[in-house]
Amino acid sequence: MQDLPAFGFAPGQFLSLVASKEGREITRAYSIASAPDGLQFDLCLNRVEEGFFSNLLCDMREGETIRFHGPHGLFTLRQPLNDSIFICTGTGVAPFRSYLQWLFQDPKRAEGREFWLIYGTRHEETMYYREEFEKLAASHPRFHYLPTLSRGRENWLGLRGYVQDQARKVILSLPEERRSGLQAYICGLNIMVKANRTQLAELGFEKKNILYERYD
Repeated sequence: MQDLPAFGFAPGQFLSLVASKEGREITRAYSIASAPDGLQFDLCLNRVEEGFFSNLLCDMREGETIRFHGPHGLFTLRQPLNDSIFICTGTGVAPFRSYLQWLFQDPKRAEGREFWLIYGTRHEETMYYREEFEKLAASHPRFHYLPTLSRGRENWLGLRGYVQDQARKVILSLPEERRSGLQAYICGLNIMVKANRTQLAELGFEKKNILYERYD
């Protein structure tokens, strides 16, 4: 990285990070959680108890290094760009943050299109990038940020339930002619991805308009 003028990637791509554990080489994939910006990029990390890679990364200090290769992946924005609904849970929000930063860096990229980010998590404290998305929605009326909690406390005044419930409401609120061109992007655990793919098919989405990336 130090010898490169810039690190190029398409929003939505991921890196494969490599580290050694007890004489074995371990590789884990992490979606890039920011738009291209010179040699810098962000990762969205969730520390997992007894998780080797998440703890390794969370405990790294400034100046320490780690090996990786990439970028990889085809979970990128399709062209021509249409109205899009982004559906995710947990750290599955990472590629969508990359999309949204890139889209709104240049007003022409998102011009005339409408975007929904439906982001599900259990508790309010585990909601990544909340303030950033709220500010983005306040600045861009055609971007709608819809966080939903499955186990929110009593004082949570926002949406409740699962992401597929909120996605269904958004889709059914649109005129039929707008639904036909709507593109759906899904990222998160396999069970959530499968539930949303099934629902979108039932709502008449063509396979080409459903893009997804899943992890377990």
